[in-house]
Amino acid sequence: MKIVVTGAAGFIGSNIVKGLNAKGIDNIIAVDDLTDGDKFRNLADLKIADYVDKDVFYDLLAENAFGKVEAVFHEGACSDTMERDGKFMMDNNYSVSCDLFNTCQQAGTRLIYASSAATYGGSDTFRETPEFELPLNVYGYSKLLFDQRMRRECGENFKRLRRQVVGFRYFNVYGPREQHKGRMASVAYHQFHQFKAEGKVKLFGEYGGYAAGAQMRDFVFIDDVVAVNLWFLEHPEQSGIFNLGSGRAQPFNDVALSVVNSLRTGPSALDLDAAVQAGLIEYIAFPEALRGKYQCYTQADLTALRATGCDHVFADVQTGVTQYMQSLNLV
Repeated sequence: MKIVVTGAAGFIGSNIVKGLNAKGIDNIIAVDDLTDGDKFRNLADLKIADYVDKDVFYDLLAENAFGKVEAVFHEGACSDTMERDGKFMMDNNYSVSCDLFNTCQQAGTRLIYASSAATYGGSDTFRETPEFELPLNVYGYSKLLFDQRMRRECGENFKRLRRQVVGFRYFNVYGPREQHKGRMASVAYHQFHQFKAEGKVKLFGEYGGYAAGAQMRDFVFIDDVVAVNLWFLEHPEQSGIFNLGSGRAQPFNDVALSVVNSLRTGPSALDLDAAVQAGLIEYIAFPEALRGKYQCYTQADLTALRATGCDHVFADVQTGVTQYMQSLNLV
């Protein structure tokens, strides 16, 4: 079985390669842009058959240069929600994906691609139907437009297809191999380094009707994201657009407390009040640049995912973040 992973040196892409390796699959073509050379670290301990630069890959795939490809995990994209260059975003996230879809359908190759919970934007309901899709930035719109294209091309319930097409609306993913993402890395990653440097972690203060640190997100551990991706690889009869979150909204305070309790030395875990009083959690003013562009609450509706038969059990924040902190401590 030959598999392609785009964005293979990125966060989710490299973890998918790792997951494939764990299943004994190493006939993998890794596609990425290594202009940021340090991203090689995400591939260095993994088994792949070849590496191809993204600037030449899509034309080569259309020319059938790689022979029979069973499936493409399309994780390559610009994921910077603060990027304002709409032309760049649409070229990278929409146009490339449309061309890839056409190539895959013509070749009989399955396509499993990354969408985003940013498609919901200002909505307070997170269900995979158009009335709840209200992106707040051009990143979210670029992902939504491709989802809309897939609905139109694939027909009702994705029945008008030659091969499987699956889109995953990722919620707040965290875990190993995200070190290259800079400011777009997860809050858990940043808090790990804050605690190591300053002995405390920082959270946004009151905003949007939520108390300090009480804004809630659906935080999903990378191992769970990989497990669901691979479940669909093993179930080619399933197609559609699906939320991929834990289905559980938890406050940022839970992330901070899990980081603190994982990294501090002490006889027992602290509760939130004790951690704040001890100066281990600090609240800062909400940034002006994010006002009106920030999701204060997200929670994946997993009804559609569960209807496929995927019954994967997702880690809660306390479990996932604790495991993540342990892995960061080993680096």
